[in-house]
Amino acid sequence: MAEAHAHAKHHDYHLVNPSPWPIVGSIGAFALAIGVLFYFMSRKAGDPNLWYVVPGILLVIITMFGWWSDVIKEAHEGYETPVVQLHLRYGMILFIASEVMFFVAWFWAYFDAALYPDSAITYARTKVLGGQWPPIPSADTGVAGLGDFQHTFNPWGLPLVNTLILLTSGTTVTYAHHSLLKNNREGLVFGLAVTVALGILFTVCQVYEYAHAGFGFANHIYGSTFFMATGFHGFHVIVGTIFLLVCLFRAVGGDFTAKQHFGFEAAAWYWHFVDVVWLFLFTFIYVWGAGTNSPAH
Repeated sequence: MAEAHAHAKHHDYHLVNPSPWPIVGSIGAFALAIGVLFYFMSRKAGDPNLWYVVPGILLVIITMFGWWSDVIKEAHEGYETPVVQLHLRYGMILFIASEVMFFVAWFWAYFDAALYPDSAITYARTKVLGGQWPPIPSADTGVAGLGDFQHTFNPWGLPLVNTLILLTSGTTVTYAHHSLLKNNREGLVFGLAVTVALGILFTVCQVYEYAHAGFGFANHIYGSTFFMATGFHGFHVIVGTIFLLVCLFRAVGGDFTAKQHFGFEAAAWYWHFVDVVWLFLFTFIYVWGAGTNSPAH
C-alpha cells in the first residue's frame, strides 16, 4: 500500500515514457537529406533516380504515424490534463510564430527586388528587370542567358477565385469548431469535410495556375521570388489539408469532445494561419505586384 502511494501522481504534468520516435525521426530526416543530395547529384549526371529519397521518406512517415498515434493514445488515457493542454497550446503558438518568420524571409526577398529594381547587386538589376517592377518582358531587355519573363498573373482571375476558396474554408472550419463546442457531431463532420474539399480544390487551382504561368522558376528573380513565396504557401495548404483530414477521420470515430479536442484546435489554428498568409500574398504579390503587363483574361 505504501509502495503504491509512493508511485502515485501528485501533479498535473505528463512525464512521458521512453519513446523510440525521436531517434527514428532523426535517422529518417538524415536519410532523407542524404537521399535528396544523391538525387540531385544523379540528376546533374543525367540519370535522375528518385529511389534515393524513398528510405528517408518512409522513415519520416512511419515516425509521423507512430509518434502521433502515441500522442492520441495518451490523450485517451487521460494524460492531457488542463495544464498539459495549456502547454500544448503554447507550443502550437510558438510553432506558428516560427512559421510567420519563415514567410517573412520570402516576403523580404520579394520586396527587396520589387522596391529596388534598379539596384546594382552583383550586376545592375536594371539590365534584367528593365529598372521597374514588375519586370518588363525578357524579350525587351536584350539580356541573353536569363529565364524568360512574359507577364504577371491577372489577380482578378484565378488568384481571386483561390482567395474566395480559402476564405470560405476558414468559415467552414470555424463552423466545425463551434459545432464541436455544442456537441453537434454532424456539424463537426460536415464542416471538416467541406474544409478538406476546399483545401484540395485550392491546390488543384494552384497547380493549374502554375502550369499557365508566364514565367519560370529558374534564372529570373521574379519567378524565383514568386514561386518560393506562393509555392511554400501551397505546401502549407497541403500539410493543413492532411492535418484536417486526419481530424475528420478522428471526428467520424468519435475522438473529440467539447472539453478535449486540442488536435482539432491546433489544425484550425494552422488553417487560419494559412488563410492569413494567403491574404498577404494575394494583396502584395498578385495585386500590388501585378503592374500593367498582366494578361486581360
